[in-house]
This record gives sequence, structure tokens and C-alpha cells, in this order.
Amino acid sequence: MLVLALDTATPTLVAGLARWSPDGATEMLAERAVPSGNRHAELLTVAVTEVLRDAGRTLADVDAVVTGLGPGPFTGLRVGVVTAAALGDARGLPVVGVCSLDAVGSGARTVVTDARRKEVYWATYAADGSRADGPGVVRPEELGPVGPVVGDARFAERLGVEVTPAEVMTAGLVRAAAPQLADPSSAAPLVPLYLRRPDAVPPTSFKPVTTA
Repeated sequence: MLVLALDTATPTLVAGLARWSPDGATEMLAERAVPSGNRHAELLTVAVTEVLRDAGRTLADVDAVVTGLGPGPFTGLRVGVVTAAALGDARGLPVVGVCSLDAVGSGARTVVTDARRKEVYWATYAADGSRADGPGVVRPEELGPVGPVVGDARFAERLGVEVTPAEVMTAGLVRAAAPQLADPSSAAPLVPLYLRRPDAVPPTSFKPVTTA
């Protein structure tokens, strides 16, 4: 199965193409990890095009799409989710959503990523890689991580522990999606994990544009 994987939950946009088989084997064909800041909408289509070109494939060759569901910022996160949904709808492909934190590191660990507002997104995992707790959002000083910590190393001092640098990668996204790739009918609806309300709010009052 040829899988296109996308993630826009962090400041590094990820697009990759991998060949996955039900026995768990994953062969990486091409990947782009692009520091994108707030430019996910501008850069995602370019990254997908480059990945397909590097692998010598086209969208017609893709059998499934995997997308990270966050947690992440509202605007950036929905770019990846909407793009994955659109590609799946256009080609009639199964689209699998996974928690983006599940794609960071492996084994027993606590994953932390930047949630802005001086907070981190986090989740903890058992030795078999299954998620034991989270995802959540909290100030680093309040987390009390369990086991080795991986993710955004900039939070090491505030966490009070060493953080091994790690990011969302295509192989991790495909690994997290494996049960749903094996049985596409089990794929749940794509529900982004925002965890917080968006910063933008509707205005509560309006100024008149003309005066009597």
C-alpha cells in the first residue's frame, strides 16, 4: 500500500510517501520536513508535489492518506486535515487521522511539543508504544513527565529533565496509522485535536460605518 502522510501540527510541516505492508514493514520513498512557521497553507501543496516527484510517483499511485490530527494551533492544523480530506475525497481513498504526538519517538516516553502561550502539548506512552495518557496541554513546570522525554528540547530547563530532540516524521505517522490502514473501515472521522479554543473571537460590538 502506497501511503501519503501529512502533518501540519507543529512549526515543521511534514509530507512523506511510504510503502506500507500489513506485516508492519514500512519502506520510506521520499519525505519533506519544512520549517514553515505559519506558512502551512502556502507550502504544503509544494511539499506534496516534491515528495511525489522525488519518489517517481503521482497521486494516481497513492492508495491511502494519513494525516496528523494534532494537537496543534487551529489555523495550521486544519490545513493538513482539510488537504488530506480533499485528496481522499477526490481520489476515493481511505484517509486515516492519528494523534501527531503518537508519531514522535518510540517506546516508553513522554512527548512534548510547543503549544505556544508558554505551554506544551504532551502525551505519555508505554513500552509497547501505546498511549497511556494524554494528549493534554499544560505549563512545563506542572507536567511531571514519566520516563524519557522526547520532542522539543527547548523546554528541557522548564521541565527539569533532559529532552531528546524529536519531531513528527512520516515513519511515525504510518506506524501510528497501521491498525486503521490494515482495516480502513475502522478509520474514525477526522476530528482535529485543538485542545484549546482559537485565539480569534467574533467581535461583541460594531462601530457604525456612517453617522447621521
